Amino acid sequence: MPYWNSRGLRGSTLEEFINLTNEEYLRCGLAVIQKLPTSIKPITLDKQKGVISLAYFDQKSTVDYMGNIQGIPVCFDVKETNKDSLPISNIHSHQIEFMEKFAEQKGLSYIIVFFSKIEKYFLIPFEEIKNYWEKSRNGGRKSIPWKALDENLEIKREGIFLVHYLQAVNTYLNKLNTKNLTDESEL
Repeated sequence: MPYWNSRGLRGSTLEEFINLTNEEYLRCGLAVIQKLPTSIKPITLDKQKGVISLAYFDQKSTVDYMGNIQGIPVCFDVKETNKDSLPISNIHSHQIEFMEKFAEQKGLSYIIVFFSKIEKYFLIPFEEIKNYWEKSRNGGRKSIPWKALDENLEIKREGIFLVHYLQAVNTYLNKLNTKNLTDESEL
């Protein structure tokens, strides 16, 4: 069973930015997105500080966020890396399975990743994640390089939105719709 040791939460700043952005999306009536809690069982508690210093995960988490963007169900995870690429090992098999099942139900699945080395955020569609995942399992590249990502899916700060990912989601949807129309015309 996986254990958690409180050496700090990697990606917690990114999650806080996403949480604040989601609050603004809700306030503006743009989306309803919730952070999913990760169930942990405390093992060691520092009673003087009132903090958990050692715990284990009760169950495998799925993704970080789920919700609805103007009638479209979405699920996504957030990742952060200080490298030029996102290691595939940062994406777990149970997350791939969940996102795939979610997509099969006509939901939108993706990852938002922050490349701290270049200070850029990107939305990576599930189809692309799955492609890299499968290739890595068959001896291919073990990471997703930021230079290979679609620059139209770069996420920028805009006004009150710290990580304004809805624009990238819209671009992703447009690509999916174009692909679906092309696939239908080939029948």
